[in-house]
Amino acid sequence: MKQTLKQPYKQFFGTLANQVRLDIVEKLLKHTQNVSSLAQTLPYGQSTISHGLKRLALCGFVTVKKKGKERIYALNTRTIKPLFTLMHAHMDAYCKRVVARKHH
Repeated sequence: MKQTLKQPYKQFFGTLANQVRLDIVEKLLKHTQNVSSLAQTLPYGQSTISHGLKRLALCGFVTVKKKGKERIYALNTRTIKPLFTLMHAHMDAYCKRVVARKHH
């Protein structure tokens, strides 16, 4: 693979390779939220969540709409939401069996 093609892959999968950002994505799969509401339902501080959202926005995982002084975050419905639906179907079909086998 050419060097120029590697960087987008690193950025994309690097964005997912973080528990905070994955937890944010899981919450945003259900509905749009602002930083405060995410902080109330996740075990992270507001600044940690804000940093996670910034990285997610940088790579196009989330969209941001300003509503007065607050910012409302949503998953990218064109690409990321369908991707996570597909990933969940794949994990349900294949990955749960792997986890179950490791515990035996």
